[in-house]
Amino acid sequence: MSTERFRLEKESAAIVVVDIQERLMAAMKHAKKIYRNTCIMLEAGKVLGLPVLVTEQYPRGLGHTVDEVRECLASYEPIEKITFSCCGDGNFMDAIKAVGRKQIILLGSETHVCVYQTCLGLLEAGYNVHLVRDAVCSRAKENYLAALDLMREAGAVITTTETALFQMLVKAGSDEFKAISNLVKKA
Repeated sequence: MSTERFRLEKESAAIVVVDIQERLMAAMKHAKKIYRNTCIMLEAGKVLGLPVLVTEQYPRGLGHTVDEVRECLASYEPIEKITFSCCGDGNFMDAIKAVGRKQIILLGSETHVCVYQTCLGLLEAGYNVHLVRDAVCSRAKENYLAALDLMREAGAVITTTETALFQMLVKAGSDEFKAISNLVKKA
């Protein structure tokens, strides 16, 4: 078995944050954990030079990206969509192609709807998806767990915030390592 798809490299990776919006997150039991891990990933992404794409599902009805996450973004330029899969939106696909990275670190809400469908679309488009299980959520645990299983079976790598970050760091002792270690310690 090849382990190539399990590798995550900062030069090849981009972060996609799916629909962490006000009205969606108000229904999530573990919202604060999702905000914390998303922000760790976003802050570390700045250190590592990772591009970030943010989507919002029908913001007129569901609100915008929550303040807790918006504050961690280098810039706030969400891609608005009405399709559950981000890949069903031409603006998203244009943006993801423009980023020029083939490894996607996927975060967001809800795990079994927009995140799941986006994951499948990215896999079908030839991207290597690393789903961060401690930075995605659903209202019901059963839906969350089922979606993780389905994405794993489809070919996504199921990871965690710290696993993904330290994999991209490769070694200790650098300024990047110190900055990211500090982010993780504060959590």
